[in-house]
Amino acid sequence: MTTIHPTSSISSRSQFGDGVTVGPSCTLTGDVRLGDGVRLIGNVQLQGPISIGAGTRVYPYACLGFDPQDCKFTPGDPTAGVEIGANCVIREYATVHAATRADRPTRLADGVYMMVNSHIGHDAQVGAGAMLVNGSNVGGHAEIGEKATLSGCAGIHQFNRIGRLAFVSGAGFMSCELPPFCTGYGRNQLAGLNLVGLRRSGICREEIDALRSAFRAAMWPLMMRAERQEILDEAAHGSALVAEFALFVSKAKRPLCEAARNGAAEEHAF
Repeated sequence: MTTIHPTSSISSRSQFGDGVTVGPSCTLTGDVRLGDGVRLIGNVQLQGPISIGAGTRVYPYACLGFDPQDCKFTPGDPTAGVEIGANCVIREYATVHAATRADRPTRLADGVYMMVNSHIGHDAQVGAGAMLVNGSNVGGHAEIGEKATLSGCAGIHQFNRIGRLAFVSGAGFMSCELPPFCTGYGRNQLAGLNLVGLRRSGICREEIDALRSAFRAAMWPLMMRAERQEILDEAAHGSALVAEFALFVSKAKRPLCEAARNGAAEEHAF
């Protein structure tokens, strides 16, 4: 049974699954699709086109689907809007902006957790299980891998990529690409592997050891990217994680985050 509070304003083009709850003072404008069990707690603003998957919870003052912050975009231009997966959590004052393109929406996969005042810019793609801690920001067209974590007030530059299971420390700013399974901090600094995240995800010791060996050989020394790629490709033959790491590096369009070469960083990494 769908429940809509009488103080909410609902577009005639809205479509609801079973068990949707729309709390007080929500505003749904345009083409809005809510899957089974979606809960808008109250004072939520949705601008279509937007779809929200089953079981997702949206907290007060979240604003989802509004125009992109792009000077080339004029209100009323065609947009694919926003697509949010199932079982996401979107906390107070979080924002997700509509795409500048008409063929691909700004997309959050299943299980994304956006904490208070976090932001996902237009055309960004966020993988399943990613977490944005309070005040973190993802620029337009950026790509955030599955189960990546952006700590408090972290910033991701537009068009940048953060790999799967990567971890960006609090207030870190990444304008360079952070490979999967790595930890970044400061401004584009690569601290080492996200060993805690790897273990919590159930990655076996053999894979972690192979990844550590490849990281030491390819990422720690200072070398040209072609040399780095050659080392990673060779190590990838015996490890699925190293192969994923090598593929990410091979597709990098921006510089990679650079390893900090000091004792403290080395101890943290290994």
